[in-house]
Amino acid sequence: MGSRHPGWTADPRDLLRAGPGFTLEDVDRGGTPGFRGRKSDAERFGRDRGRLLSELQERLFAEGRTGGTRSVLCVVQGLDTAGKGGVTRHVMSMVDPQGVALHSFGPPSEEELRHDFLWRIRNALPRPGLIGVFDRSHYEDVLVVRVKHLVPDDEWESRYDQINHFEKELVDSGTVLLKFALMVSHDEQGIRLMERLDRPDKRWKFNPSDLETRAQWADYQAAYQAVFERTSTDWAPWYVIPSDHKWYSRVAITEIVTQTLVDMNPGWPEPDWNPFEMRDRLAELMSSRALTESLADTTRTVAKAVAADAKVQREEIEVSLDDVDSEDAAARADERAALAEVTAQRAAYVAEAIRTKQQKQRLVTAAKARETLR
Repeated sequence: MGSRHPGWTADPRDLLRAGPGFTLEDVDRGGTPGFRGRKSDAERFGRDRGRLLSELQERLFAEGRTGGTRSVLCVVQGLDTAGKGGVTRHVMSMVDPQGVALHSFGPPSEEELRHDFLWRIRNALPRPGLIGVFDRSHYEDVLVVRVKHLVPDDEWESRYDQINHFEKELVDSGTVLLKFALMVSHDEQGIRLMERLDRPDKRWKFNPSDLETRAQWADYQAAYQAVFERTSTDWAPWYVIPSDHKWYSRVAITEIVTQTLVDMNPGWPEPDWNPFEMRDRLAELMSSRALTESLADTTRTVAKAVAADAKVQREEIEVSLDDVDSEDAAARADERAALAEVTAQRAAYVAEAIRTKQQKQRLVTAAKARETLR
């Protein structure tokens, strides 16, 4: 079948996960692991993948609006200039904004300080059906707090276990947790900070405290290493994203979020009412002219749904089965079964469309009769 995952040689979730023995020093922050091509290829691939991401996000949103309990939470961490805001703008701009819940966490307020460090995080968790994005998060309480000695060592030390317990509880309740650490190199961060100083339209992003943070670079690297060692778990792994190339971090996160939604496989919810019955009732409130126009649009409307749904399912198959040996009998069998499901779904849509047109023809006739009697 050839490559079913254009641009990627392997699933970035496998390539970028901070597993046992992970060492931050080994990360090439100017690298682009697993992606074939350059910036223009990544941007084109990201746009293509965005169409699938948008469809899957809408399905998840619909699921949440009809009693579903699942959600996605993307935690985005990184030092200044790593590209956290750009990830939010570029990746989440591809989905319906009503399905995204964004929260940025700065220094805690007086009220937040009166509670435990996870209190404000719990209050910002995404509702079912939403994709939540945290620009910084509870990890500030084992990063900034540790480096700047804001609390005693034993206090921040105990937070790793609290975080793991909290995240396990969160995942068990139906939230898929994706943790992204954007790792920029020391030189690249300096260049980006200098650009903020040079450009009048970027100076608002610069804060003199950025220089204090930069002077503590080694301490922050050690703090991040501890975070990966202590909190990259089976239920909530860290993905460490080389970020000297902003286009790479964006396309990698887009792919990981898309792959995750494919695995979740959200479907369109089934209503607890009969569309044929509702169509009868609605027709009583429509003119024969409007019903005739609706009848004429039936084939086009259903064909649009068929094409969109089949396309999404085919893309899901391609994403899910990528990098599987095409000679593997089990993989081929899975693929045939998945494609057969697409064919069956298309046939079901067509059969219902035929019934719908027949019903509408009867409704048009009835509406014209009613109007003649008036």
